[in-house]
Amino acid sequence: MVTQSSSRPALFTVEDAKASFNIFCCVCGIGSLGMPSNYARAGWGYATIALLFMAFANTYATVALSKVLLAAPSTVMTYGDLGEWVAGKWGRILVVVSQMSVCLLLPCAFLVLGGTLLDVLFPDCFSQSVWIIFMALMVVPVALIPTMKESTGMAVAGCLGTIVADVIGVSILLYEERGHPTPPSADVSLHQVLTTFGNLSLAYAAATVIPDLQRQHSQPERMPRVIITSLGLASAFFLAIAIIGYLAGGCQMSANLLFSVANTSDPYSTTTLGFLADRGAVVMAYLFMQMHLSIAFSTFLHPAFYMFERLVLGMHKVGPISTDSVKRVMDIEEKMSYIPAATPSTPGVFDLESNSNAAQNRSSTVAAVKEEEDLSEYKGGVNVIRYVLLRIALIAFLVVAS
Repeated sequence: MVTQSSSRPALFTVEDAKASFNIFCCVCGIGSLGMPSNYARAGWGYATIALLFMAFANTYATVALSKVLLAAPSTVMTYGDLGEWVAGKWGRILVVVSQMSVCLLLPCAFLVLGGTLLDVLFPDCFSQSVWIIFMALMVVPVALIPTMKESTGMAVAGCLGTIVADVIGVSILLYEERGHPTPPSADVSLHQVLTTFGNLSLAYAAATVIPDLQRQHSQPERMPRVIITSLGLASAFFLAIAIIGYLAGGCQMSANLLFSVANTSDPYSTTTLGFLADRGAVVMAYLFMQMHLSIAFSTFLHPAFYMFERLVLGMHKVGPISTDSVKRVMDIEEKMSYIPAATPSTPGVFDLESNSNAAQNRSSTVAAVKEEEDLSEYKGGVNVIRYVLLRIALIAFLVVAS
């Protein structure tokens, strides 16, 4: 006899953790490095309000996106598909432009930052342009992994990389600034507060990869919980790094935490805060952040890879997307009919995390078949050569743009 507790779904599965690591890897990194500088610009009050507002707003928006994807028909596979299903052709255009601006410009920023980090690690060796090319070559093997679900191990390493780098960075600040007078407080202005909101918008950019993660999840109805958990932990991490960094450096903090612990122009000279940190600690912080950037680079590019593989190579084809309002309602009702009601006493109210084992098994079976179909497009000699060349060409374009 099956007990009631045995029929309950797991609170957090291994597959949930895989998606969560990818989200955390996208959000942290550049986002966490800029947190102390946000407090240096806007001060305790405004910076805390901005951080909490952006955390709640982006978590709500990302969960809403996930739930809309759950209600969408099976032909809606990408962010662009969702835009067309909701608002027609113009919806697709607006969504694709906004998504690709994030998925292509952020990797460019990663290349530039990675080149700077390598220049500090190995000063007077090459120009920053050469280091950017070198970093692009390093990320090629990671970028050639077909899907984000298959690169979960890399995402775990990326998460650990940014956590270790940030911890080392704030530890250097606390150690070197010990015994110093209380750092000056921020001289707040409207421009600085608006800049803080802009930096936080850059940090919370995970929504661009949600359609890809949800498409690859065998139980996509669990994604809202994954999103809330991931962004909640990332926001708590942001707050901790911001407060510790601001306590140590005050309004003197640079725009990047790692640039405050080392002089990027001359790594063997004192920093803008007036100290020369232990070289070994600086190297460790920079190496771990370099590892994170290499992995986050490919994670953000996956939606772009998917879109260009569909447009250029004819992969990932789906049926036509209906934009008729009546047909849209019918699609939603059909999709939601597979998700049973939360309780028999609330008919018509659907629970996106149903306790029904039958519904979960059906969802898992459909997702497994879909995953096998997706991976089959990356198999075979000709297919491998085609998608590898396309991805390398896109990375080369980003190198030139950087």
